[in-house]
Amino acid sequence: MSLVISSFRSLVLAVSCLVALVGCAGSMSPQIKRLPERVELNSVPFYRGEMYLGAPQSLAALLTLQGTVITPGLLEKPLHLPGGEPRLQQSLQTLAREYGLVVYPLDSELGALLEQVAAGYPVLLRYTEGSAFWSGPRYAILAGYNRQKRTVLLRSGMNRRALMSFGAFESSFKDAGGWAVLVQQPTQLPANVDSQRWLKAAGELAGAGQEQAAARATKALGNAKK
Repeated sequence: MSLVISSFRSLVLAVSCLVALVGCAGSMSPQIKRLPERVELNSVPFYRGEMYLGAPQSLAALLTLQGTVITPGLLEKPLHLPGGEPRLQQSLQTLAREYGLVVYPLDSELGALLEQVAAGYPVLLRYTEGSAFWSGPRYAILAGYNRQKRTVLLRSGMNRRALMSFGAFESSFKDAGGWAVLVQQPTQLPANVDSQRWLKAAGELAGAGQEQAAARATKALGNAKK
């Protein structure tokens, strides 16, 4: 009798696992389903390093991509490191604006991030890295994804091509606050740009003393709507 009960429990567990897998497979949002199956932004530079939560390395990669000659070490002092780790989210944005770039915030949904990657734009973000025994925030660049395999590709820490499943990434991303931005040239409009969000970002750029760059950002939006 106990053998029968045990076998029944095993069968129930197997069926439950199968249902969970099927449910997961069907849970991909329509926004993601519309995107290309696989994208990898090979042109995004990579600076290897674990120091300062990966923030200088990630920003240096994006500045380099935009044509600035820079290294992570040159960004440590402007980012108020060491000591400024708790304020890195704001410091990264402030410093990017000082280089004349628009900091455009993204919604904290996987589809919103992958949409920009599919358009050719790497995403600066923060996620929680670690295990059940230790975890902590890390800044990284989302530089690719594979829709069929349900994986994202990050420039993170010591790994140029760190792979994470959609589920693991979404969990760690939201656990760290769901913060993600684009760092764009003023004429580089995001995919499906939110006009009010872009204009607000342009205003923040002007507030950083980059009035000409802000004017170009505003003009780019106006031209796109003609």
